Amino acid sequence: MPLPLGLQLYSLREAAAKDFPAVLEKVAAMGYAGVEFAGLHNLKAADAARIVRDLGMVCVSAHMSCPDKDNVNQVVDDAKALGIGYLVTGGWIDHYKDADSIKAYAAKVEAGAELVAPYGLKVGIHNHWCEFDHLVDGKLPHAIFMSLTKKAFAQLDIYWAKFGGTDPAAYLATLAGRVPLLHVKDGTLEKNEKGGPCTPHTAVGAGKIDTAAAVEAAEKAGTKWLLVELDNCATDMEQAVRDSASFLIGKGLAAGACGCGCSCS
Repeated sequence: MPLPLGLQLYSLREAAAKDFPAVLEKVAAMGYAGVEFAGLHNLKAADAARIVRDLGMVCVSAHMSCPDKDNVNQVVDDAKALGIGYLVTGGWIDHYKDADSIKAYAAKVEAGAELVAPYGLKVGIHNHWCEFDHLVDGKLPHAIFMSLTKKAFAQLDIYWAKFGGTDPAAYLATLAGRVPLLHVKDGTLEKNEKGGPCTPHTAVGAGKIDTAAAVEAAEKAGTKWLLVELDNCATDMEQAVRDSASFLIGKGLAAGACGCGCSCS
């Protein structure tokens, strides 16, 4: 059976800021089986979770601050209200620039993971390209981070890994058992004069990412959910999100809300 398909709701953040319940209804109608939160847009966590469940979807995970001694109670309360088990955070360029920076960031995330572990929660990191576009002591910064942690998991973003110069399918083989969530993203891979992204993303299947190879590798690595995320898009974002679901479900790469891996949702 294909892996279930969810949507990182950051993709539809502009529409969600205006009418979050309406956005959730549209996501369910597109055939997505679950959602990953990126803010609640003035809804209470319990109310957002109820709407998602009533629409026949699953609350999979949420992007939020790394748990620490100051915010752990709020983080745990929100996670329980949402009914999620995965909390996702992430670093930026300065966190991965050298060995000391990576070590410090790994210690922070691992400490957060240890804080929430007694509550049945897991903490992971979402990557961008800065974890894959250079080597530190001959190793990828992302790989060093993973080697320094035991409880933290990876939410691998396949577009940003490829943009940074790493083949996501090959790298997934090194993350077996530690990559429960996969971010599925597509685009042109074009860079600007500073080496950063210069063009918007595309609907999954319309860009240059070998999504099928990455999904196959993710299945072998023990991934539980595929999550579409588009940071921005040159075309209508809602249509791109819909087209991404149609592509992944229609090609048999993911299972939609009906659970059968078809496009009947």
